[in-house]
Amino acid sequence: MAYHAGTGRQPVCGGLFPGSDLGHKYFCAEPTGAAPAGLSAAPTSSGPAAPAGTPRHPMEPDRPIGYGAFGVVWSVTDPRDGRKVALKKMPNVFQNLVSCKRVFRELRMLCFFKHDNVLSALDILQPPQIDCFEEIYVITELMQSDLHKVIVSPQPLTTDHIKVFLYQILRGLKYLHSAGILHRDIKPGNLLVNSNCLLKICDFGLARVEEPDPSRHMTQEVVTQYYRAPEVLMGSRHYGAAIDVWSVGCIFAEMLGRRILFQAQSPIQQLDLITDLLGTPPLSAMVSACEGARAHILRGPHKPPSLSVLYMLSEGATHEAVHLLCRMLVFDPNKRISGSDALLHPYLDEGRLRYHTCMCQCCYSVPSGRVYTRDFEPEAERPFSHSYEQSLLSVWQGKELIHRFITEHQQGKRVPLCINPQSAAFKTFIRSTAWHSSKVSRKEER
Repeated sequence: MAYHAGTGRQPVCGGLFPGSDLGHKYFCAEPTGAAPAGLSAAPTSSGPAAPAGTPRHPMEPDRPIGYGAFGVVWSVTDPRDGRKVALKKMPNVFQNLVSCKRVFRELRMLCFFKHDNVLSALDILQPPQIDCFEEIYVITELMQSDLHKVIVSPQPLTTDHIKVFLYQILRGLKYLHSAGILHRDIKPGNLLVNSNCLLKICDFGLARVEEPDPSRHMTQEVVTQYYRAPEVLMGSRHYGAAIDVWSVGCIFAEMLGRRILFQAQSPIQQLDLITDLLGTPPLSAMVSACEGARAHILRGPHKPPSLSVLYMLSEGATHEAVHLLCRMLVFDPNKRISGSDALLHPYLDEGRLRYHTCMCQCCYSVPSGRVYTRDFEPEAERPFSHSYEQSLLSVWQGKELIHRFITEHQQGKRVPLCINPQSAAFKTFIRSTAWHSSKVSRKEER
C-alpha cells in the first residue's frame, strides 16, 4: 500500500522492492484459496503423533527461506486457509539444559509479543508424545525480505524510507525494552520488511530478560560484531538495553551510507574503528571494561573525535540525522540515548506521521478522516516473566514444561497442524535442518 506525504510528493513505499529481485529470507505470497495437492494425505508414523481422536491438518514444507542463529525457517502453506506462512524449526532443543532454557525462552517470547513491529508466533505445531518430543515448529507471519537485502540492493533508499524504517525499529525496541527484554542481536538481517515498508524485528534466539543486579555476569557472546556495542567489545560483565540502541545507531548509519559503518576483521579492530570516530573515551566511560581492553585503549595515541565525517555518509545525513546518530553512538552506555527518548527526536516526526497515516494497525480511517490512537508508541502491558526458569533444573523437566506449554497454548484454538512427511519437499526439509543443526552444534562446541 502506497502512502503520500501530501500534494506534490511521490509515493514513498508503494513499490519499495520486487521480492524476487532481492532474494528472500522470508517470501510473502498471496493466499491461494486452496491447499496444495497432497495435503489431505494422512501423515505416516514418522510424523508428529496426535492424541487419539484429535483431528489435525498436515502441512507441506515448500522451500527454505532463512537460517537463523538457532533454527531453520521454511515457507509453508497453512492448509486451513491456504495462507503462506513461515515455519521455524527449533532443533536440538533437549541437547542440554542451556539449549532447553534458551529455546523455551524464545518460544515464550514469541507467544508473549503483541506488537506490529515485533514478529510473534501465529501457531505452534502439535507436539508428539513426550517420549518422541525432540524439536519444536513455530509458525510466524511471512515477510518479503529483510533490511540487509534492501541496503545492499540497487533499490533507491530515500530519506523518507530511512525515517519510516528507523521509526519502526525504535518503536519495536521500545516495546521490547518496556517488557524488560534485551534483543542482543539487532542487525539488518533480523529486521524483516515488506514492500509497503512495514518492518518487524525478528530472531530472538539470543534475547534475554534484562538483569537488574550489576554483580551478576552476562555473556559477551552476543550481537554480530559489526553492531556490537563498545561495552561488550571491552568485556563488560554486565550491560543493559543500551547495547540494542548502539546496534540501531549502526544500522541508521548503514542506511544513510549504504555500507557497514564499523566493518572490522576482529573485535580489537572493531574497537579501534569506533575510537577513530568517537575519539579516545575518558576513564569514566571504561569503568566496567576488562583490564586488557582498557590497557589497549590507554596505550594507544590519544584520538580526537571525528564525528563530522558522518555528514559525508550521504545527502540524507542532515544536521538532524547526524544529531540523532551522535546521541545513539555514544561510547558510555550511561550517556547513550534510550530507545524511548530517541523516538521523541524531531528527525522521526515525519516517519511517525507516515507510519500512522496508513501503515499501522492502531489507527483507522473513517469517511470524515483519520482516527489516530492515543499512544503512538505503546509499551508492553506487563514485563516478560522468566520465573519459570527457576524450576528448570533438568532436561527432562524442561521437556515436560515445554510440552505442557505448547499443549495449553493450543487449547480452544483451530484444528492443530502437523508436518506432512509424505510431501515431496519433506526429505529436503529434513536434510537442510539436520545439516544446519549439526553446523550450529559444532559452532557451540567451539
